[in-house]
Amino acid sequence: MKQSPEMDNLEAVLRSSKLVAGGFLGSDRRSVCEIIEEDRRRLDNAGVGCKELAGRMREITDAAKRQLGGCVKVSDRLEAWVEEAKGVLVCPWPHSGGILKRITTVRNVETGETVTWSDLNIHLIEEHGFFEGKGSAMRLEPGEIVKMIC
Repeated sequence: MKQSPEMDNLEAVLRSSKLVAGGFLGSDRRSVCEIIEEDRRRLDNAGVGCKELAGRMREITDAAKRQLGGCVKVSDRLEAWVEEAKGVLVCPWPHSGGILKRITTVRNVETGETVTWSDLNIHLIEEHGFFEGKGSAMRLEPGEIVKMIC
């Protein structure tokens, strides 16, 4: 599938390290459109939509924020905590404003597995269906995160 010139420009921004170290695409050689389409198929197979998943992620982040840096029990098998830093992150898609630098970590108490996301990840999934490219520092695998938190 041929990308529009706008998507080509966006891909150049996503591959650069101007907004985040290593870029949003990491070592992934697929186009932005291919990444989004494949990840959306994985979510469809799991029976979850982008907005639904982002809503669950936000719900967990909000619960953890109320503990002021402490660990909160999210369910019988999940606990979560947040870490915040000063400043904001900018979405690579053209938007105004910034997104707080906050990281949420969720741990399955039965298996010890963890998953980590940023507030920017929530935004990218909810608004753009984008989980980042393979090899990027904050890439989330759609099937894995759904299995963990939904």
